[in-house]
Amino acid sequence: MRLIYQLALEGDGTTGQMGVKNIVSYLNKRRIFTRDDGRWGIGQVHRILTRRTYMGEHEFNKRSKTKELKPVSEIVVVPVPPIISRETFDTVQALLKARHPRVTPSAVISGPTMLTGLIHCAKCGGAMTIRTGKGGRYRYYACSMKARQGPTACTGMAVPMEKLDDLVASHLEERLLQPERLETILATVLDRRQERFERQREHIAELNRRAAESEARLRRLYDAIEAGVADLDDPALKDRIVGLKAIRDQAKADAERAQALLQNAGSKAVTPEMLSKSAKAARQRIRLDGGGYRRDHLRALAQRVEVAEGEVRIMGSKSRLLQTLVSGDGVNAVPTQGPKWRRRRDSNPRDPFGGLLI
Repeated sequence: MRLIYQLALEGDGTTGQMGVKNIVSYLNKRRIFTRDDGRWGIGQVHRILTRRTYMGEHEFNKRSKTKELKPVSEIVVVPVPPIISRETFDTVQALLKARHPRVTPSAVISGPTMLTGLIHCAKCGGAMTIRTGKGGRYRYYACSMKARQGPTACTGMAVPMEKLDDLVASHLEERLLQPERLETILATVLDRRQERFERQREHIAELNRRAAESEARLRRLYDAIEAGVADLDDPALKDRIVGLKAIRDQAKADAERAQALLQNAGSKAVTPEMLSKSAKAARQRIRLDGGGYRRDHLRALAQRVEVAEGEVRIMGSKSRLLQTLVSGDGVNAVPTQGPKWRRRRDSNPRDPFGGLLI
């Protein structure tokens, strides 16, 4: 199971992230069979990638006898030992959603260019796409709005593809992918993460108190029954006992589930060693041959690149960057929206063909 999640997030080290079909082909080609010694299918792999049991939440009573999904209120969630972290599971879900053809065209997912789907014209906000010149010898990123509707829609510029690709990769290496810079960027995110953990611990303590109070009340009722003060055949007493048991059991189950999730979420602290290792791996991988593979890793660091006259702006999510660091050794990529680690002109602006704003 862990291999399937690893292939979805990181690939096999040479191909980049894999979709469900590619994972099926990978497993069958290498004769990695199912538990029943059968070949893998798309449905089986998709179910594994979307089943919450593997991250510690097993769902009972999910479907009726007719196989129809029941309302969420009728589903019973039971904590089980997790195989993967919640961060890994959530990242895979976002990746599956992002890869859906209705969300992201297949050309953007598997296209050969490094910045496909990331690069935009700063003047109109439209996507920049590949244009060629001199019989295909030269390739440029050009504003798609200008290409489709002419200069009245946008006067956007064209940028040599190889030069811009190298520029973006170089500045990510030199300005972002340094441990000291990453520590500064992630400081506020880590503080918020710690505050969230503290709130979760307080919630767990409250659940444990609720369970203990219910248990104490039950003991007092049992003592009263043994002393002959209360009548066990009293319907009101029976209802009271049933109600207290339900409150106690539910509070215990909720506390155990919350504790398991908290331990799982906090099992990987972001250390200086992890920052150094992740930064080194990212610097290597965004330089590998193959635009699609490099783009997968670049998207873990930045989700939008804007080209304007005199500057190029790179934007990304602090939360996404932190998720990348704690999810594993590899850099995986799911385009998301969120707080930006670079919003305004708070760094040194440079010429777009000699430097970037980061």
